[in-house]
Amino acid sequence: MTASNVQYSYGPVPSRRLGKSLGINNIPAKVCSYSCVYCQVGRTTRMQIERHIFYKPEDIYRDVQSRLAKAREASEQVDYFTFVPNGEPTLDINLGNEIKLLKTLEFPVGVITNSSLLWCADVREELSNVDWVSLKIDAIQEIIWRKINRPYGAIRLPSILDGILAFAKVFTGKLVTETMLIRGFNDNDDCMRELADFLHTLQPDIAYLSIPTRPPAEKWVRGPDESTLNRMYQLLADRVRRAEYLIGYEGNAFASTGDIEKDILSITAVHPMREEAIEILLSQAGAAKSLIERLKNQGDLAETKYNGHIFYLRRFSKDSGAKTDKDIGT
Repeated sequence: MTASNVQYSYGPVPSRRLGKSLGINNIPAKVCSYSCVYCQVGRTTRMQIERHIFYKPEDIYRDVQSRLAKAREASEQVDYFTFVPNGEPTLDINLGNEIKLLKTLEFPVGVITNSSLLWCADVREELSNVDWVSLKIDAIQEIIWRKINRPYGAIRLPSILDGILAFAKVFTGKLVTETMLIRGFNDNDDCMRELADFLHTLQPDIAYLSIPTRPPAEKWVRGPDESTLNRMYQLLADRVRRAEYLIGYEGNAFASTGDIEKDILSITAVHPMREEAIEILLSQAGAAKSLIERLKNQGDLAETKYNGHIFYLRRFSKDSGAKTDKDIGT
């Protein structure tokens, strides 16, 4: 894919935490330091922990600027610019420069990270310049962490946890954490007590508990039952200043900026959409549902079912150069 065809931004999309978020995709498809069993955009096809140059910060800035202008023309609300790509955003060595450029547009900037590179001082320094950061912390026990997040082999959990604590000491924005509960893995009292003790030391503004609500990378992934979820919440709430569930559907208020095909493909690249959300977006744009069938037939869009709902997500094999599951032996 040429640089001119890359979709660096998408949305605005509804966010359960940030209102209407204009998403920023600063990483090529599925480049990540983790291959989480619950990932909503599938298995990681290129695992790494070395930071690289992927795109030019100026190209990302211009793309965001253009999308923001289109959103304003359509009277679409934007509350946040949020780095939430289909990989790990801190792997981008230009992240700091991109943050500085986007801050000139005078919108708050957020980053959703898996925390795996917070042991790096340069990553901590770059993230200190944003307004809101969400840190993934699924487990404190290394064996459970490895089973759920399936990290790049050289990563060590104690270094990540030390980096998280070091970052919290200097960060002046809003710090939240997110823990995805997976049935049979981290949804037990011992795991939650250890996590709650760590978060008590960290004291984030909000500690979120999540369950899978979109199709996961591994079909066997399930969240805990309601009674277990409630018990995990109570254990966490006893140790942090504020605990919240992050388990509801974010809604269907996705925005079109004029090119409905590009909008659907850019959103579903990082955010699988329910069938009803797609239908609303098509209706707003005056487009027929046959567009979805065409994208599916072209191999650009995939349809899947999860928890009784139909979801659509972007296929990457055609234009990303990413290896298939067969290629990586998984």
